[in-house]
Amino acid sequence: MKTLVKSTVLKSALISTLLGTAASMAGEAEATTTTESGSKFAGTLNLDLNSHFISYGFDVWGDGNDVEDGTFNPSLELTWALPADFTAILGTWWDVNDKVPSAIGGKLQEVDVWAGLGYKVGDLSITGLYQNWIYGSANEQIVDVKFAYDCLLAPSLTIHNRVDPGASGGQNGTVLVAGVSHSVEAGPVTFSFPVNIAYFLEDDFHPASTDSGLGYGSLGATATYALGFLGEEYGSWNLHGGLTYYVTDSDVVANSDAGRPDNDFLTANIGIGCAF
Repeated sequence: MKTLVKSTVLKSALISTLLGTAASMAGEAEATTTTESGSKFAGTLNLDLNSHFISYGFDVWGDGNDVEDGTFNPSLELTWALPADFTAILGTWWDVNDKVPSAIGGKLQEVDVWAGLGYKVGDLSITGLYQNWIYGSANEQIVDVKFAYDCLLAPSLTIHNRVDPGASGGQNGTVLVAGVSHSVEAGPVTFSFPVNIAYFLEDDFHPASTDSGLGYGSLGATATYALGFLGEEYGSWNLHGGLTYYVTDSDVVANSDAGRPDNDFLTANIGIGCAF
């Protein structure tokens, strides 16, 4: 299945935080950093409420423009700095809600896990992840590769490859997601404005898809408030939230053909995060 918003796919890395966007998306990983003490271990924890679960433009739960009945999406990613500018990555993302009876148990609808490597040369970061998305009594399997360049507008390209459709209802295929983002700092608050465009190489990636090509575009506005008064003994905490608007193609992503109420919709996100 899979945006957070699981919006985009490797996340933070793949290098952008999973970290969603206003909608939940799995498979993203943050760039690795070392602590002031010289530790090669780092991590990010996020506890997010999302109005939607968007998987590569697809409105998984069919919420459309309804932002009242959302999902709880905790995520954890751990990274280890390796020799020669490599980084080991291990993470998980959960979807918790009562929209349908769970095939896993309780309100837990999906568990995503991923592992991979990152490599950094100058301002260029390259991340490769294998992901297993567990839901609907099946396993969707993904191999993602992301390129990100640390410069003005922070351009990135994610190559999202589904190698086992699991319970997605679609077929194996590849989606190319190109993105840019601009951030502005205002005291303890950082505002970011990410833009993404996705191109689908196959015509049957989502359940009701009938065409390939440009599948969706998204425009977001997010704010992150650093909770500096908590100190950093147990990590750097923040409050974050934002809005993301999706425009999807009725043939390529085919939300309406799959029984979803809207092809274009607004999503919202709010949460608390910790980097350690």
